[in-house]
Amino acid sequence: MNATDYNFRVKDSILGLQFLFVAFGALVLVPILTGLDPSVALFTAGIGTLVFQFVNRGAIPPIFLASSFAFIAPISHGVQTWGIAATMSGLVAAGLLYVFLSFLIRLKGDGFLHRLLPAVVVGPVIMSIGLILSPVAVNLAMGKTGDGSAVLVDFDKAIIISMVSLLVTVLVSLKAKGIFKLIPILCGIIVGYALSLFYGIVDFSAFKNAAWFAIPNFTAPEFNWHAILFILPIAIAPAIEHIGDMLAISNVTKKDYLKKPGLKNTLLGDGLATSVASLFGGPPNTTYSEVTGAVTVTKAYNPAIMTWAAICAIALAFVGKLGGLLATIPTVVMGGIMLLLFGIIATLGISTLVKAKTDFTCPRNMVIVSMILVFSIGGMTFNFGGVPFSGIGLGAIVGIILNLVLPQPSKDESDEAI
Repeated sequence: MNATDYNFRVKDSILGLQFLFVAFGALVLVPILTGLDPSVALFTAGIGTLVFQFVNRGAIPPIFLASSFAFIAPISHGVQTWGIAATMSGLVAAGLLYVFLSFLIRLKGDGFLHRLLPAVVVGPVIMSIGLILSPVAVNLAMGKTGDGSAVLVDFDKAIIISMVSLLVTVLVSLKAKGIFKLIPILCGIIVGYALSLFYGIVDFSAFKNAAWFAIPNFTAPEFNWHAILFILPIAIAPAIEHIGDMLAISNVTKKDYLKKPGLKNTLLGDGLATSVASLFGGPPNTTYSEVTGAVTVTKAYNPAIMTWAAICAIALAFVGKLGGLLATIPTVVMGGIMLLLFGIIATLGISTLVKAKTDFTCPRNMVIVSMILVFSIGGMTFNFGGVPFSGIGLGAIVGIILNLVLPQPSKDESDEAI
Protein backbone atom coordinates (compact mmCIF):
# COMPACT_ATOMS: atom_id res chain seq x y z
CA MET A 1 0.00 0.00 0.00
CA ASN A 2 1.51 3.37 -1.01
CA ALA A 3 1.24 6.60 0.98
CA THR A 4 -1.57 7.98 -1.20
CA ASP A 5 -3.75 4.89 -0.70
CA TYR A 6 -3.08 5.00 3.04
CA ASN A 7 -4.07 8.68 3.25
CA PHE A 8 -7.27 8.00 1.33
CA ARG A 9 -8.17 5.15 3.67
CA VAL A 10 -7.51 7.27 6.76
CA LYS A 11 -9.63 10.07 5.31
CA ASP A 12 -12.44 7.62 4.44
CA SER A 13 -12.40 6.12 7.94
CA ILE A 14 -12.67 9.57 9.54
CA LEU A 15 -15.54 10.50 7.23
CA GLY A 16 -17.19 7.17 8.03
CA LEU A 17 -17.04 7.88 11.76
CA GLN A 18 -18.50 11.33 11.07
CA PHE A 19 -21.42 9.83 9.15
CA LEU A 20 -22.05 7.38 11.99
CA PHE A 21 -22.09 10.38 14.35
CA VAL A 22 -24.79 11.95 12.13
CA ALA A 23 -26.91 8.79 12.31
CA PHE A 24 -26.21 8.02 15.96
CA GLY A 25 -29.06 9.92 17.64
CA ALA A 26 -31.82 8.38 15.53
CA LEU A 27 -30.09 4.98 15.44
CA VAL A 28 -30.13 4.49 19.22
CA LEU A 29 -33.47 6.25 19.79
CA VAL A 30 -35.48 3.39 18.27
CA PRO A 31 -34.14 0.62 20.55
CA ILE A 32 -34.34 2.89 23.60
CA LEU A 33 -38.03 3.54 22.89
CA THR A 34 -38.94 -0.06 22.10
CA GLY A 35 -37.08 -1.93 24.83
CA LEU A 36 -34.34 -3.34 22.59
CA ASP A 37 -30.59 -3.11 23.23
CA PRO A 38 -28.96 -0.01 21.65
CA SER A 39 -25.66 -1.91 21.37
CA VAL A 40 -27.39 -4.59 19.31
CA ALA A 41 -28.87 -1.84 17.12
CA LEU A 42 -25.38 -0.44 16.52
CA PHE A 43 -24.09 -3.90 15.61
CA THR A 44 -26.98 -4.72 13.27
CA ALA A 45 -26.81 -1.29 11.60
CA GLY A 46 -23.20 -2.05 10.71
CA ILE A 47 -23.92 -5.62 9.61
CA GLY A 48 -27.02 -4.50 7.68
CA THR A 49 -25.06 -1.83 5.80
CA LEU A 50 -22.39 -4.37 4.84
CA VAL A 51 -25.07 -6.84 3.67
CA PHE A 52 -26.65 -4.10 1.53
CA GLN A 53 -23.27 -3.25 0.02
CA PHE A 54 -22.54 -6.90 -0.77
CA VAL A 55 -25.89 -7.33 -2.58
CA ASN A 56 -25.34 -4.14 -4.59
CA ARG A 57 -21.58 -4.47 -5.09
CA GLY A 58 -21.91 -3.73 -8.83
CA ALA A 59 -22.99 -0.14 -8.14
CA ILE A 60 -23.14 0.63 -4.42
CA PRO A 61 -25.16 3.72 -3.42
CA PRO A 62 -23.41 5.74 -0.66
CA ILE A 63 -26.03 5.10 2.01
CA PHE A 64 -26.07 3.89 5.60
CA LEU A 65 -28.76 1.57 6.97
CA ALA A 66 -29.98 1.73 10.58
CA SER A 67 -33.03 1.57 12.88
CA SER A 68 -36.37 2.25 11.18
CA PHE A 69 -38.86 4.58 12.91
CA ALA A 70 -41.76 3.01 11.02
CA PHE A 71 -41.57 -0.07 13.25
CA ILE A 72 -41.53 1.67 16.65
CA ALA A 73 -45.22 1.08 17.38
CA PRO A 74 -45.35 -2.61 16.31
CA ILE A 75 -42.06 -3.45 18.05
CA SER A 76 -43.25 -1.82 21.29
CA HIS A 77 -46.55 -3.70 21.13
CA GLY A 78 -44.82 -6.94 20.16
CA VAL A 79 -42.24 -6.77 22.96
CA GLN A 80 -44.96 -6.11 25.56
CA THR A 81 -47.29 -8.78 24.18
CA TRP A 82 -45.07 -11.64 23.00
CA GLY A 83 -41.54 -10.71 24.10
CA ILE A 84 -38.44 -9.73 22.13
CA ALA A 85 -37.71 -13.16 20.62
CA ALA A 86 -41.22 -13.60 19.20
CA THR A 87 -41.28 -10.02 17.91
CA MET A 88 -38.05 -10.69 16.05
CA SER A 89 -39.76 -13.44 14.05
CA GLY A 90 -42.24 -10.85 12.78
CA LEU A 91 -39.38 -8.52 11.83
CA VAL A 92 -37.56 -11.33 9.99
CA ALA A 93 -40.77 -11.87 8.02
CA ALA A 94 -40.95 -8.14 7.25
CA GLY A 95 -37.48 -8.31 5.71
CA LEU A 96 -38.46 -11.37 3.71
CA LEU A 97 -41.46 -9.43 2.38
CA TYR A 98 -39.00 -6.93 0.89
CA VAL A 99 -37.10 -9.84 -0.64
CA PHE A 100 -40.34 -11.20 -2.11
CA LEU A 101 -41.19 -7.78 -3.56
CA SER A 102 -37.71 -7.51 -5.07
CA PHE A 103 -38.23 -10.80 -6.94
CA LEU A 104 -41.64 -9.64 -8.15
CA ILE A 105 -39.95 -6.52 -9.49
CA ARG A 106 -37.49 -8.75 -11.35
CA LEU A 107 -40.42 -10.55 -12.98
CA LYS A 108 -42.90 -7.72 -13.56
CA GLY A 109 -40.91 -4.47 -13.30
CA ASP A 110 -41.35 -1.84 -10.62
CA GLY A 111 -44.58 -0.42 -12.06
CA PHE A 112 -46.71 -3.05 -10.35
CA LEU A 113 -45.47 -1.89 -6.92
CA HIS A 114 -46.88 1.57 -7.53
CA ARG A 115 -50.17 0.06 -8.71
CA LEU A 116 -50.43 -2.22 -5.67
CA LEU A 117 -49.27 0.46 -3.20
CA PRO A 118 -50.16 3.89 -4.58
CA ALA A 119 -49.82 7.10 -2.58
CA VAL A 120 -53.48 6.98 -1.57
CA VAL A 121 -52.66 3.81 0.42
CA VAL A 122 -49.11 4.50 1.59
CA GLY A 123 -49.70 8.14 2.64
CA PRO A 124 -52.37 7.49 5.28
CA VAL A 125 -50.51 4.39 6.53
CA ILE A 126 -47.45 6.58 7.23
CA MET A 127 -49.71 9.19 8.85
CA SER A 128 -51.17 6.50 11.11
CA ILE A 129 -47.71 5.50 12.35
CA GLY A 130 -47.01 9.02 13.61
CA LEU A 131 -50.49 9.64 15.04
CA ILE A 132 -50.66 6.31 16.89
CA LEU A 133 -47.30 7.03 18.52
CA SER A 134 -48.16 10.62 19.56
CA PRO A 135 -49.73 9.72 22.96
CA VAL A 136 -46.52 7.89 23.92
CA ALA A 137 -44.48 11.02 23.18
CA VAL A 138 -46.88 13.23 25.15
CA ASN A 139 -46.85 10.91 28.19
CA LEU A 140 -43.05 10.68 28.25
CA ALA A 141 -42.70 14.44 27.82
CA MET A 142 -44.92 14.94 30.88
CA GLY A 143 -42.76 12.61 32.97
CA LYS A 144 -44.96 9.52 32.77
CA THR A 145 -44.41 6.04 31.36
CA GLY A 146 -45.31 5.58 27.70
CA ASP A 147 -48.79 4.31 28.54
CA GLY A 148 -49.34 7.02 31.14
CA SER A 149 -49.89 4.53 33.96
CA ALA A 150 -47.10 5.78 36.26
CA VAL A 151 -45.19 8.99 36.99
CA LEU A 152 -41.40 8.79 36.56
CA VAL A 153 -40.47 12.47 36.94
CA ASP A 154 -42.35 15.36 38.56
CA PHE A 155 -44.40 17.23 35.98
CA ASP A 156 -42.76 20.62 36.62
CA LYS A 157 -39.26 19.26 35.98
CA ALA A 158 -40.35 16.97 33.16
CA ILE A 159 -42.11 19.64 31.11
CA ILE A 160 -39.15 22.03 31.30
CA ILE A 161 -36.62 19.36 30.27
CA SER A 162 -38.78 17.92 27.49
CA MET A 163 -39.71 21.33 26.04
CA VAL A 164 -36.09 22.54 26.07
CA SER A 165 -35.02 19.28 24.34
CA LEU A 166 -37.74 19.83 21.76
CA LEU A 167 -36.86 23.50 21.25
CA VAL A 168 -33.16 22.78 20.76
CA THR A 169 -33.93 20.02 18.25
CA VAL A 170 -36.21 22.36 16.28
CA LEU A 171 -33.81 25.31 16.34
CA VAL A 172 -30.82 23.22 15.27
CA SER A 173 -32.79 21.67 12.39
CA LEU A 174 -33.92 25.13 11.21
CA LYS A 175 -31.00 27.45 11.98
CA ALA A 176 -27.80 25.40 12.25
CA LYS A 177 -25.22 25.30 9.48
CA GLY A 178 -23.04 22.53 8.07
CA ILE A 179 -22.71 19.29 10.00
CA PHE A 180 -24.73 20.56 12.97
CA LYS A 181 -27.82 20.90 10.80
CA LEU A 182 -27.65 17.13 10.25
CA ILE A 183 -27.61 16.18 13.95
CA PRO A 184 -30.59 18.00 15.51
CA ILE A 185 -31.65 14.89 17.47
CA LEU A 186 -28.20 14.44 18.97
CA CYS A 187 -28.04 18.13 19.90
CA GLY A 188 -31.45 17.93 21.57
CA ILE A 189 -30.40 14.85 23.55
CA ILE A 190 -27.16 16.49 24.72
CA VAL A 191 -28.85 19.70 25.91
CA GLY A 192 -31.73 17.79 27.50
CA TYR A 193 -29.25 15.48 29.23
CA ALA A 194 -27.32 18.46 30.62
CA LEU A 195 -30.53 19.96 31.97
CA SER A 196 -31.46 16.59 33.50
CA LEU A 197 -28.11 16.59 35.31
CA PHE A 198 -28.92 20.05 36.68
CA TYR A 199 -32.25 18.77 38.03
CA GLY A 200 -30.63 15.64 39.42
CA ILE A 201 -32.79 13.06 37.67
CA VAL A 202 -30.01 11.11 35.92
CA ASP A 203 -29.34 7.63 37.33
CA PHE A 204 -25.73 6.58 36.62
CA SER A 205 -26.03 3.05 37.99
CA ALA A 206 -26.25 1.45 34.54
CA PHE A 207 -23.07 3.23 33.45
CA LYS A 208 -21.18 2.36 36.62
CA ASN A 209 -22.14 -1.32 36.42
CA ALA A 210 -21.26 -1.68 32.73
CA ALA A 211 -17.94 -3.20 31.66
CA TRP A 212 -15.75 -1.49 29.09
CA PHE A 213 -15.97 -4.54 26.84
CA ALA A 214 -19.29 -6.37 26.68
CA ILE A 215 -21.10 -8.64 24.24
CA PRO A 216 -24.38 -7.00 23.16
CA ASN A 217 -27.57 -8.73 24.35
CA PHE A 218 -28.21 -10.65 21.14
CA THR A 219 -31.62 -12.32 20.95
CA ALA A 220 -32.49 -15.03 18.43
CA PRO A 221 -35.99 -15.02 16.88
CA GLU A 222 -38.65 -17.34 18.23
CA PHE A 223 -41.30 -18.34 15.70
CA ASN A 224 -44.69 -16.77 16.51
CA TRP A 225 -47.52 -16.58 13.98
CA HIS A 226 -49.32 -13.86 15.91
CA ALA A 227 -46.29 -11.58 15.82
CA ILE A 228 -45.62 -12.33 12.13
CA LEU A 229 -49.18 -11.59 11.00
CA PHE A 230 -49.30 -8.46 13.16
CA ILE A 231 -46.05 -6.94 11.88
CA LEU A 232 -45.98 -8.11 8.25
CA PRO A 233 -48.51 -5.59 6.84
CA ILE A 234 -46.66 -2.69 8.48
CA ALA A 235 -43.64 -3.35 6.26
CA ILE A 236 -45.60 -1.94 3.33
CA ALA A 237 -44.93 1.72 4.12
CA PRO A 238 -41.13 1.39 4.56
CA ALA A 239 -40.94 -0.61 1.31
CA ILE A 240 -42.38 2.35 -0.57
CA GLU A 241 -40.25 4.77 1.46
CA HIS A 242 -37.21 2.86 0.16
CA ILE A 243 -37.99 4.05 -3.38
CA GLY A 244 -37.99 7.67 -2.20
CA ASP A 245 -34.65 7.17 -0.47
CA MET A 246 -33.12 5.75 -3.64
CA LEU A 247 -34.44 8.71 -5.64
CA ALA A 248 -32.94 11.09 -3.07
CA ILE A 249 -29.43 9.61 -3.16
CA SER A 250 -29.65 9.39 -6.98
CA ASN A 251 -30.38 13.12 -7.15
CA VAL A 252 -27.48 13.87 -4.81
CA THR A 253 -24.84 11.81 -6.66
CA LYS A 254 -26.28 12.35 -10.17
CA LYS A 255 -26.39 8.57 -10.67
CA ASP A 256 -29.63 6.71 -11.33
CA TYR A 257 -29.54 3.90 -8.77
CA LEU A 258 -33.07 2.84 -9.78
CA LYS A 259 -31.48 1.63 -13.03
CA LYS A 260 -28.15 0.35 -11.69
CA PRO A 261 -28.09 -1.61 -9.43
CA GLY A 262 -31.86 -1.23 -9.80
CA LEU A 263 -34.75 -1.30 -7.34
CA LYS A 264 -34.81 -5.10 -7.57
CA ASN A 265 -31.35 -5.19 -5.97
CA THR A 266 -31.56 -2.26 -3.54
CA LEU A 267 -34.86 -3.54 -2.13
CA LEU A 268 -33.34 -7.03 -1.88
CA GLY A 269 -30.39 -5.60 0.04
CA ASP A 270 -32.70 -3.64 2.36
CA GLY A 271 -34.80 -6.74 3.01
CA LEU A 272 -31.86 -8.99 3.75
CA ALA A 273 -30.37 -6.30 6.01
CA THR A 274 -33.64 -6.14 7.97
CA SER A 275 -33.91 -9.92 8.32
CA VAL A 276 -30.25 -10.29 9.34
CA ALA A 277 -30.67 -7.51 11.94
CA SER A 278 -33.68 -9.30 13.38
CA LEU A 279 -31.75 -12.57 13.63
CA PHE A 280 -29.55 -10.84 16.21
CA GLY A 281 -32.37 -9.07 18.05
CA GLY A 282 -31.96 -5.66 16.38
CA PRO A 283 -34.58 -3.30 14.91
CA PRO A 284 -35.33 -3.36 11.16
CA ASN A 285 -32.94 -1.40 8.98
CA THR A 286 -33.79 1.40 6.59
CA THR A 287 -31.77 3.91 4.60
CA TYR A 288 -31.02 7.04 6.65
CA SER A 289 -31.96 10.44 5.23
CA GLU A 290 -29.65 12.13 7.76
CA VAL A 291 -26.65 10.39 6.21
CA THR A 292 -27.88 11.23 2.69
CA GLY A 293 -27.95 14.85 3.84
CA ALA A 294 -24.36 14.53 5.10
CA VAL A 295 -23.35 13.11 1.73
CA THR A 296 -24.93 16.15 0.09
CA VAL A 297 -22.99 18.56 2.31
CA THR A 298 -19.59 16.80 2.13
CA LYS A 299 -19.81 15.62 -1.50
CA ALA A 300 -18.33 12.35 -0.22
CA TYR A 301 -19.84 9.89 -2.69
CA ASN A 302 -17.39 7.01 -2.18
CA PRO A 303 -19.36 4.01 -0.81
CA ALA A 304 -16.19 2.85 0.99
CA ILE A 305 -16.90 5.64 3.50
CA MET A 306 -20.12 3.85 4.47
CA THR A 307 -18.14 0.65 4.85
CA TRP A 308 -16.00 2.41 7.44
CA ALA A 309 -19.15 3.79 9.14
CA ALA A 310 -20.45 0.22 9.37
CA ILE A 311 -17.17 -1.06 10.81
CA CYS A 312 -17.17 1.74 13.42
CA ALA A 313 -20.76 0.89 14.39
CA ILE A 314 -19.88 -2.78 14.88
CA ALA A 315 -16.82 -1.89 16.99
CA LEU A 316 -18.77 0.54 19.21
CA ALA A 317 -21.43 -2.12 19.81
CA PHE A 318 -18.92 -3.97 22.02
CA VAL A 319 -18.12 -0.93 24.18
CA GLY A 320 -20.21 -1.74 27.24
CA LYS A 321 -19.78 1.70 28.79
CA LEU A 322 -21.42 3.28 25.73
CA GLY A 323 -24.52 1.13 26.18
CA GLY A 324 -24.50 1.96 29.89
CA LEU A 325 -24.29 5.68 29.14
CA LEU A 326 -27.22 5.49 26.71
CA ALA A 327 -29.27 3.75 29.41
CA THR A 328 -28.86 6.82 31.65
CA ILE A 329 -30.71 9.16 29.25
CA PRO A 330 -33.95 10.18 31.03
CA THR A 331 -37.21 9.33 29.26
CA VAL A 332 -38.38 12.96 29.48
CA VAL A 333 -35.53 13.96 27.13
CA MET A 334 -36.65 11.37 24.61
CA GLY A 335 -40.27 12.40 25.07
CA GLY A 336 -39.53 15.98 24.06
CA ILE A 337 -37.71 14.93 20.90
CA MET A 338 -40.38 12.35 20.06
CA LEU A 339 -43.03 15.09 19.99
CA LEU A 340 -41.30 16.42 16.89
CA LEU A 341 -40.29 13.10 15.33
CA PHE A 342 -43.70 11.47 15.45
CA GLY A 343 -45.31 14.64 14.15
CA ILE A 344 -42.85 14.62 11.26
CA ILE A 345 -43.75 11.01 10.46
CA ALA A 346 -47.43 12.00 10.19
CA THR A 347 -46.46 14.98 8.05
CA LEU A 348 -44.47 12.74 5.70
CA GLY A 349 -47.68 10.81 5.09
CA ILE A 350 -49.44 14.04 4.13
CA SER A 351 -46.47 14.96 1.92
CA THR A 352 -46.80 11.61 0.12
CA LEU A 353 -50.40 12.43 -0.78
CA VAL A 354 -49.53 15.98 -1.83
CA LYS A 355 -46.60 14.96 -4.06
CA ALA A 356 -48.82 12.42 -5.81
CA LYS A 357 -51.46 15.15 -6.32
CA THR A 358 -54.11 12.92 -4.75
CA ASP A 359 -57.57 14.15 -5.75
CA PHE A 360 -59.73 14.46 -2.63
CA THR A 361 -62.78 15.48 -4.61
CA CYS A 362 -62.82 11.84 -5.75
CA PRO A 363 -65.06 9.78 -3.40
CA ARG A 364 -62.93 6.68 -4.00
CA ASN A 365 -59.80 8.35 -2.62
CA MET A 366 -61.70 9.81 0.33
CA VAL A 367 -63.05 6.37 1.25
CA ILE A 368 -59.62 4.70 1.11
CA VAL A 369 -57.84 7.38 3.15
CA SER A 370 -60.60 7.71 5.75
CA MET A 371 -60.93 3.96 6.29
CA ILE A 372 -57.17 3.50 6.70
CA LEU A 373 -57.00 6.29 9.29
CA VAL A 374 -60.06 5.19 11.28
CA PHE A 375 -59.21 1.48 11.27
CA SER A 376 -55.56 2.19 12.20
CA ILE A 377 -56.10 4.78 14.92
CA GLY A 378 -59.60 3.98 16.18
CA GLY A 379 -58.77 0.60 17.72
CA MET A 380 -60.76 -1.61 15.33
CA THR A 381 -59.84 -5.30 15.63
CA PHE A 382 -60.67 -8.21 13.32
CA ASN A 383 -59.97 -11.85 14.12
CA PHE A 384 -58.92 -14.20 11.32
CA GLY A 385 -58.52 -17.78 12.46
CA GLY A 386 -58.02 -16.63 16.04
CA VAL A 387 -55.30 -14.13 15.06
CA PRO A 388 -56.22 -10.51 15.89
CA PHE A 389 -55.49 -7.79 13.33
CA SER A 390 -55.54 -4.21 14.52
CA GLY A 391 -53.74 -0.87 14.32
CA ILE A 392 -51.45 0.01 11.43
CA GLY A 393 -51.39 -3.52 10.02
CA LEU A 394 -55.17 -3.68 9.79
CA GLY A 395 -55.30 -0.20 8.26
CA ALA A 396 -52.73 -1.18 5.63
CA ILE A 397 -54.63 -4.36 4.70
CA VAL A 398 -57.92 -2.47 4.46
CA GLY A 399 -56.30 0.17 2.25
CA ILE A 400 -54.79 -2.39 -0.13
CA ILE A 401 -58.07 -4.29 -0.45
CA LEU A 402 -60.12 -1.14 -1.02
CA ASN A 403 -57.64 0.09 -3.63
CA LEU A 404 -57.98 -3.23 -5.49
CA VAL A 405 -61.76 -3.65 -5.32
CA LEU A 406 -63.20 -0.13 -5.48
CA PRO A 407 -63.95 0.91 -9.07
CA GLN A 408 -61.88 3.66 -10.58
CA PRO A 409 -63.86 6.84 -11.32
CA SER A 410 -65.16 7.09 -14.85
CA LYS A 411 -63.75 9.72 -17.20
CA ASP A 412 -66.94 11.76 -16.85
CA GLU A 413 -66.63 11.72 -13.04
CA SER A 414 -62.98 12.78 -13.30
CA ASP A 415 -63.90 15.66 -15.60
CA GLU A 416 -66.65 16.80 -13.22
CA ALA A 417 -64.16 16.79 -10.33
CA ILE A 418 -61.82 19.01 -12.34
